[in-house]
Amino acid sequence: MPIHDRINDVAGNAPGFGYAHAVTTSGRLAFVSGQVALDENGQLVGQDNLAAQTRQALRNLENVLKQLGATWADVVRFNWYMVDTSELPIVREIRDEFIRPVLGDRPNPASTLIQVAGLFRPECLIEVDAVVSIP
Repeated sequence: MPIHDRINDVAGNAPGFGYAHAVTTSGRLAFVSGQVALDENGQLVGQDNLAAQTRQALRNLENVLKQLGATWADVVRFNWYMVDTSELPIVREIRDEFIRPVLGDRPNPASTLIQVAGLFRPECLIEVDAVVSIP
């Protein structure tokens, strides 16, 4: 079973707000491609609705985790791509709906957020990829 050590407090750095500064792990890693708000038929979920798109993207990521035999506790890094980062609190709230029941009070995975001019389809508002430590 992999060991995950989430480092949240770093001398000289501001505390990570909703993320760990670093995560160490042992074992095999999976690099999960970016997930967007497309359903199983390739149809967009949540036209112009960041909350709905975030939920669908995370459902899609959760499906990949299950296929890998992993859970949210095994995610060691997120990369988030947003068209409008002013709505970040919405994403944080929904992310926590998914990962808090599994992580409890442990720090969230390491994370990077990038504002982009657009994603592969103009109606997509958010994309998330992940690095997973396979149990």
